[in-house]
Amino acid sequence: MEKNSSAGQAIAGLLLPLSSLLSGAGLLVVGVGLLFSVLGLRAVMADFSTVVTGLIMSAYFVGYILGTYLCPAIIRRVGHIRAFAAMASIASTIPILHALWVDPWFWGALRLITGICLVGLYIVIESWLNVLAPSNHRGKVFSIYMSVTFIALALGQWLILVGEKNGFVQFALVSVLFSFALLPITLTPVKEPVSVAPPQLGLRNLYKISPLGFVGAIASGLLNGALYSMGAVYAQAVGFSDLGVATFMAATILGGALFQWPVGHYSDRHDRRFLMLWICIGSACLATLGFFFSRASEETLILIGILYGGFVFTLYGLSVAHVNDLIDPSRVLEVTGGLLLLHGIGAVIGPTVAGAMMDILNPESLMLYFALVLSLFAVFSVYRIKAAPAVPESEKSHYVVMTGSSPAILQVDALANTNEENVSE
Repeated sequence: MEKNSSAGQAIAGLLLPLSSLLSGAGLLVVGVGLLFSVLGLRAVMADFSTVVTGLIMSAYFVGYILGTYLCPAIIRRVGHIRAFAAMASIASTIPILHALWVDPWFWGALRLITGICLVGLYIVIESWLNVLAPSNHRGKVFSIYMSVTFIALALGQWLILVGEKNGFVQFALVSVLFSFALLPITLTPVKEPVSVAPPQLGLRNLYKISPLGFVGAIASGLLNGALYSMGAVYAQAVGFSDLGVATFMAATILGGALFQWPVGHYSDRHDRRFLMLWICIGSACLATLGFFFSRASEETLILIGILYGGFVFTLYGLSVAHVNDLIDPSRVLEVTGGLLLLHGIGAVIGPTVAGAMMDILNPESLMLYFALVLSLFAVFSVYRIKAAPAVPESEKSHYVVMTGSSPAILQVDALANTNEENVSE
């Protein structure tokens, strides 16, 4: 009883700083979600081709990958607080610069810098989160953080309805959100965290450990990067109203949030490879339906989007869990860091390839792109199911809700899993 009482008091004492960090992170992600959609829609208004728009969006993910290597070195050199202040200052300025000069090369450069700065901000926030979270409650804190991320991304989509479509307000709103996000974070008293190491490369060894997890991480990046970058462009091109564009994007993201837990818990008791196969088949069918019903009604596409997002957003978490089933727990950080890199590589390629297909064929072909990627991954899943036996249930790790985050959140995840295993023992 005394242990439970002291643990409760410890959590109560950390409630305010944890709430501050989570609210700041939420505001930051709302701005990120809004900026993705606004840039896609503004690129169409500026008569950029979809392939050019895809290249601009891919630049963000290039910056994100670079940031996972550059930002830890910067943080080690100047400290978390100074690094955070510098990157936050740049990140809150960049949205305004998009509005001042509409040029694809300039926008591409800004997206590259934005990717570097934002992954740096995520690293600092998630490092502080790791410091604040009680060791025996890291799993809960991790789940709450992932939920805040999904909800904030969805909320950001509806903010495209604020202001005029070709005005300055939406870019200014992103800047304001980024600036306001700094207040609860910078005013939270947190001790300096341990510096985060960049993800280990070792991709050849990672493929040897799990070819399916390796390819699954890339496939999830190909799918999610294209959705975030080109989803609003697709919805507007097929005739959605502004409200329909926002609702379609938000509903797809929220579908991903809702399905994570039931799919994840189911995978803990069954062969994840078969589950990934059926998710790919089902999602490919939904994407094909989306192609044929693209110009039917907004309600139909929104429903398809909820189901599609619900399935597809689980693929990265399933890939990570499948690889973790096959490795020693001491290698979780190293291996999951490699999967994070692969997810980023897929996200770099996805928007450009999807944009090219939309440019060559028609806007509806974004759904064909999704169906093609999912079908290829389904074929590879069948090959791997035949090539290797299933992992025994006694050796399986727990599924954890995952997004393409920063190297710092991998530490929270790894420590949470370790504590859960210790409790179960």
